[in-house]
Amino acid sequence: MRSLDDLALLVGRLCIAALFLPAGIGKLGNLAGFAGSLAAKGVPAPMVFGGLAAATEVIGGLLLIAGLWPRFTAIWLAGFTVVATLLSHLFWTFPEAAQAGQQIHFFKNVAIIGGFLFYFAAGPGAFSLGRKKTL
Repeated sequence: MRSLDDLALLVGRLCIAALFLPAGIGKLGNLAGFAGSLAAKGVPAPMVFGGLAAATEVIGGLLLIAGLWPRFTAIWLAGFTVVATLLSHLFWTFPEAAQAGQQIHFFKNVAIIGGFLFYFAAGPGAFSLGRKKTL
C-alpha cells in the first residue's frame, strides 16, 4: 500500500509542476509582454517582478518534479499562488461577462494552494530526491 501512496505523491507533484513549469517558461519567452500586464495592474518594477514570477514558476516546477525541499517549495509556491490570485483573479471586480471565467481561475488557485498544504504535510514520497518527510 505504501508504494501506491508514493506513486500518488509523485503523480500529484508532476500534475502541479505541469501547470507551473510551462507557465514560467512562457513568461520568460515573452517577459516584456508579461511585464506590461503587471504594469497595467499597477505593479512596481514590472520587469523585475515579472522575472521573479517566471523564475518562481520554473524553479518551483523543477523542485516539484525532483521532490527537493518539499516544505520550502510548498510554502513558497503557495505564497506565490496567493499573490497571483489576489493580483489577477478577484472575480467580483471584473465585468459581469468575465466573472465566471475569473471565478474558475480563483477557485482553481485556491485548490492548488490546498494541494501545496497537502504537499507540505505529506512530503514528496519515496520517488523523489528529498525523501525524508512522508506521512
